[in-house]
Amino acid sequence: MYKTILSLSFIVATRFFGLFIVLPIFGLYASNLEHSTTILAGVAIGIYALMQVIFQIPFGLISDKFGRKNTMAFGLIIFIIGSLICGFSNDIYLMILGRAIQGSGAIGAVGIAMISDFTKEEDRGKAMAIMGIMIGLSFALSMAISPILANKFGLGMLFHISTILSVLCIFLLYMVVPKDIKIKSLSQNLSLKEIISDKDLAIMNLTNFLQKMFMTMAFFITPIVLVRALKFNEDSLWIVYVLAMIFGLIAMGLAGFLGEKKGFAKNILIFGVLFFMVSYLFFAISSNQYAFITGVILFFIGFNMHEPIMQSVASKFAKASQKGTVLGIFNSAGYFGSFIGGLLGGIMLENLGVKELSSAVFIISIIWLLLLITLTNPNIFKNIYFEKEFDFSRLIDVKGFIECYKKNSGFVVKYNSKLIKEDKILDILGVKDGKI
Repeated sequence: MYKTILSLSFIVATRFFGLFIVLPIFGLYASNLEHSTTILAGVAIGIYALMQVIFQIPFGLISDKFGRKNTMAFGLIIFIIGSLICGFSNDIYLMILGRAIQGSGAIGAVGIAMISDFTKEEDRGKAMAIMGIMIGLSFALSMAISPILANKFGLGMLFHISTILSVLCIFLLYMVVPKDIKIKSLSQNLSLKEIISDKDLAIMNLTNFLQKMFMTMAFFITPIVLVRALKFNEDSLWIVYVLAMIFGLIAMGLAGFLGEKKGFAKNILIFGVLFFMVSYLFFAISSNQYAFITGVILFFIGFNMHEPIMQSVASKFAKASQKGTVLGIFNSAGYFGSFIGGLLGGIMLENLGVKELSSAVFIISIIWLLLLITLTNPNIFKNIYFEKEFDFSRLIDVKGFIECYKKNSGFVVKYNSKLIKEDKILDILGVKDGKI
């Protein structure tokens, strides 16, 4: 099982790697492309995310209906085509086209849904933590090697690396990952409108949107401010990112342990937002390199606190047979945040300044914090596993019952432990002597 989770986590992390690897230096190197402007550079960063916004939900829906594995392979092929275009591009408009095609292979939600399929909900936090660590490592690696490789080989090399890794992902998908798990809901599924309007899912979608928006803004402004305004050595940018990632990975480990193992996921999300607020406050008031770098470190801590648990929390609010759709919407929100972050980062930096941008982020974060406080604690959701079928229709109108679904040859009942206890459910189903 761990081999499957590691392989799928590697595929998901590789997709994030394609986004992360250009963030630290794109604002600087895009200016060397023909017809480039600061705003067009922001569009080139953000268009990848915009296409992810458009295609995450369709890919999620398709995977729910027709299976995960082939859907993922199709998305990887699209990503490879886009990466090849970007790798050989010398013009900002061709770069934008390549980034758009890259983003159209929107399989992030499919991979995460597949990880959820292969794990029990009680173990999902551990699986998502593994995925989060893989994403964090891809984040750290991309931050470390991006400035070095771009300086030595040019921007195109970063895209060639993404191409090679994506080809490897296709081999892993068919040679290591088992066939799709069959899940059939015995409860009524939600409509797309009901999924979008669900309070907890809406808060998680907003969380992913804002987290990715602030991340893209941070990486857009960091090299520009440090190198151009604060006269930091461009060749030493990797030191800043590696130092920040060391603190970030420590925060990720603690967040994964406390969030999933100890049931503090909601609290970790709240504390992550507080770190974002303080980091952007440092960006606003920094008058020297050291203060600004402190802000970068604080941002990385907040970002990495969120990464191991966000996907897991969102998946716990989803119906079992609709995880692809729910996570598609969730990831669409995140990528839309990346697009808006790149676009606004370019516009605000060119027309206003870092202080004004950071002040806006701080105010928005206060609203975000208040909304997260109202999020239902996912720790209250519990599951009962049955080896044989009972008359689960008896639970439909029972307060606290969430859903029932068939997973391979077994059955699962999910319930709200604050509203109903396991003994009561077993009694309603007529289970005797604990024989389930």
